[in-house]
Amino acid sequence: MRDCFIVFDGIDGCGKSTQLMQAAKRLSAEGQTVVVTREPGGTPIAEKIRDCILSPGHTAMHRECELLLYGAARAQHVREKILPALDRGAVVLCDRFELATFAYQGFGRSIPLDLLERINGIATGGCKPDLTFVFDLPVAVALERLAATGKAPDRLEQESRTFFENVAAGFRTLAAKDPSHIMLLDARQPVEVIAETVYRRITELLQA
Repeated sequence: MRDCFIVFDGIDGCGKSTQLMQAAKRLSAEGQTVVVTREPGGTPIAEKIRDCILSPGHTAMHRECELLLYGAARAQHVREKILPALDRGAVVLCDRFELATFAYQGFGRSIPLDLLERINGIATGGCKPDLTFVFDLPVAVALERLAATGKAPDRLEQESRTFFENVAAGFRTLAAKDPSHIMLLDARQPVEVIAETVYRRITELLQA
């Protein structure tokens, strides 16, 4: 076994958080040191930035401001939590990371991808996931799931269906470009089936 950085991503409502917790529980039961975290957030400073980004009242936030706030949160998160955990030999399971920036701010907000590359490079300092799972789900189904929770939508969840269609398409495009590091999964499958696929792939990675 070795240290490993694994990300769970996809559009809101895709089930990524559920799959992350399933994987964390199974790996921990096997004696693996697991660190569970999320973006934006994961540290006290980054969590405060998260509150600012997602506050439903911040509707006046410009896309460039949003992008830089995500970058700031990631810079703190990587250096304060992710890298130290990897240095200790832990398996880090993160709910969202850099791929979300390219999908949401790139394909969703139409910010040039080369600009995102530069800003993300500063934010991560070169820290890259070993593997990213993308849970692909039709937007209509994802929106139904979000509505069924009964929770008030945050600022991002208030976006239009067209926005989420663009983001979902972005995730699929990005996954197709880097299949060795990004695994696209059909999130319409039963939770247990997806969880088994995720676990098998993580195990392969840890034993490689």
